[in-house]
Amino acid sequence: MADLDIAEQIAAIDSTLKQIEAVVDVPKLDGEIAELEAAASAPNLWDDPEAAQKVTSRLSYLQQERRKVMGLRQRVDDLPILVELAEAEDDASALEEAHRELTDLHGEITELEVRTLLSGEYDEREALVSIRSGAGGVDAADWAEMLLRMYGRYCERHGWSVEVYETSYAEEAGIKSATFAVKAPFAYGTLSVEQGTHRLVRISPFDNQGRRQTSFAEVEVIPVVEKTESIEIPEDELRVDVYRSSGPGGQGVNTTDSAVRLTHLPTGIVVSCQNERSQLQNKATAMAVLQAKLLERQRQEEQAKMDALKGDSSGSWGNQMRSYVLHPYQMVKDLRTEVETGNTAAVLDGEIDEFVEAGIRWRRQQQSAN
Repeated sequence: MADLDIAEQIAAIDSTLKQIEAVVDVPKLDGEIAELEAAASAPNLWDDPEAAQKVTSRLSYLQQERRKVMGLRQRVDDLPILVELAEAEDDASALEEAHRELTDLHGEITELEVRTLLSGEYDEREALVSIRSGAGGVDAADWAEMLLRMYGRYCERHGWSVEVYETSYAEEAGIKSATFAVKAPFAYGTLSVEQGTHRLVRISPFDNQGRRQTSFAEVEVIPVVEKTESIEIPEDELRVDVYRSSGPGGQGVNTTDSAVRLTHLPTGIVVSCQNERSQLQNKATAMAVLQAKLLERQRQEEQAKMDALKGDSSGSWGNQMRSYVLHPYQMVKDLRTEVETGNTAAVLDGEIDEFVEAGIRWRRQQQSAN
């Protein structure tokens, strides 16, 4: 019976991998790789550094994806042979190794399967993530900083590069807000399901009477804009403020007024950048973030019009999307997917893959239903 069980499991992951291979379309992938390799070998490639970077980055990503799919296919094909040899030789350690390989393959193929669900127009893009403290006073500011760490650890676990553009520290503890870029393919499609209001319930470490406190923080995720999408912002619609970068407690981290805050007057959108030493670099980065926010606002307005035409009154799925309870019991629960866990420490340390994957599947179901 155990033999039948492992055979069924191998058949299941083989079937899933075949579906992934059909979506990835390896022959088509090979064609795009060949085109990019030809472009990358052009002698004048680096005459335009930005275009060259785009070509080489895309080529590297596609080559990596191809290696991943082909490598998984080879391992799945080899697995029945490993099991057969282990059983024929009655080798318990070899059979245990085959079971471990089956478990590893299941995890890697599931992760890749979720990736194939990211087929939205902007899902392949890098992401800009903003976290803002909400209701709850100093606890909310502390909660916003906890979320910033959680997403930082999540990105670190996946080997994704993160660049913090701006952090606004609260007076007593925590942060008022932070904006960071996640520089990895499909970062937007993956993290966009984290957008919404995150609710924390715990005994407040800032309350002398040890009372329970509920606090909120808002997570916003938008795609990084392409150069061709950049929109013109008239100077009379923009207010530029420069100030000195500072860290927690007001400690200066820069001796010049290099930090830049941009305010888009018609919409009231405010963005800041303080991670560069140069005021010009900070302004350029802040402008890119502002353009991304304006384009996202434009997309949302267009989507709202489409939803109105379709009679969609379901509202934003992102609001009140997850609850984190640390007292009187330990529980993190996603209010959309019903996924929950009692291991709150692991979640706050960035182990949110189960929630992210369930969110991506849930979103695809919602899109299919509409």
